[in-house]
Amino acid sequence: MGDYKKGRGAQFNSDNSFSKHHYKLDNLSASYDDDFPEPTVKTKFLLETPKQIISRSNSPDIGFSASINPYQGCEHGCIYCYARPTHEYWGFSAGLDFESKIMVKKNAPDLLEKQFQSRSYKPEVIHFSGNTDCYQPAERTYQLTRRMLSLCLHYRNPVSIITKNALILRDLDILKPMAALNLVSVAISITTLTESLRLLMEPRTVTATQRFKTMQALHQAGVPVGVMTAPIIPSLNDHEIPKLIEQAASRGACWAAYTLVRLNGALGPLFTDWLNQSFPDRAERVLNQIADCHGGQLNDSRFKTRMSGEGKYAQQIAQLHRISCQKYLSDRQPPSLTTELFRPAGQLGLFDYV
Repeated sequence: MGDYKKGRGAQFNSDNSFSKHHYKLDNLSASYDDDFPEPTVKTKFLLETPKQIISRSNSPDIGFSASINPYQGCEHGCIYCYARPTHEYWGFSAGLDFESKIMVKKNAPDLLEKQFQSRSYKPEVIHFSGNTDCYQPAERTYQLTRRMLSLCLHYRNPVSIITKNALILRDLDILKPMAALNLVSVAISITTLTESLRLLMEPRTVTATQRFKTMQALHQAGVPVGVMTAPIIPSLNDHEIPKLIEQAASRGACWAAYTLVRLNGALGPLFTDWLNQSFPDRAERVLNQIADCHGGQLNDSRFKTRMSGEGKYAQQIAQLHRISCQKYLSDRQPPSLTTELFRPAGQLGLFDYV
């Protein structure tokens, strides 16, 4: 642990299984929130101009088909992040590169407005952060998420958001009027109440206490909010499910969901290395239990089972989560967002005031 890289989840760059793109780093300096520890390995930002910003998926086991990710890579450094292997598509590593080389899609707001103005566009719920957190530290500087939410309010297009950063409260001036029109819902991701575990597992995220405060502030502002207790990792945070849901419910959560950790591609060796360094006493047990939930493998890409797992242990987790929801959230449910208010080309109606 003597050479442990402070402020980072991954401790090395895993091999890239293929390389299609290469970037030259710009000379922008890193921007850090006061809430986060400054990492040993400095962050570099790479500006890019994609041709489209709305991604689409036909996966049968995720709850959305359209998503926006203004940033590729994520400074939060969560060691379990399923998005890590996607960094390899751009010629980077899923390890340290994923959390220290952040691609910024600087033209994202322009692309979104162009999409809204297209005659072929049909309004739909757009999910922010389907891959990486739209409120990661870079957002404080670049404000891409804020600008796109402003467009969603202007055109009256509904959005769902998932984040683990309190920075979302900066945008309450946009989220409140959206909520009043039934155009937004937010999920706050909370993985653990154990601060020592969070610091190792999610080194550049805000504390669980801050996330609960964020949830309560959203609720008090009239913004529908839920909790994502994810991922559940056997013998690390599975026992915390009831307490997480109880505390979320007390802060106004109206739903809860979870996923079971899965270690696809380069994530397997990265997580294994982290686990052996952080919890050598239980590393073998944790890995065996993860594999037991995924047909004997750490890697699981099967639709329908990859998110929730299978087998006895996965069933126990599902039952614990279900019972906790029944106990603390039985009289609540998530909102059903509307697409009926969408304004083609953003035109104002006779009685519009926004």
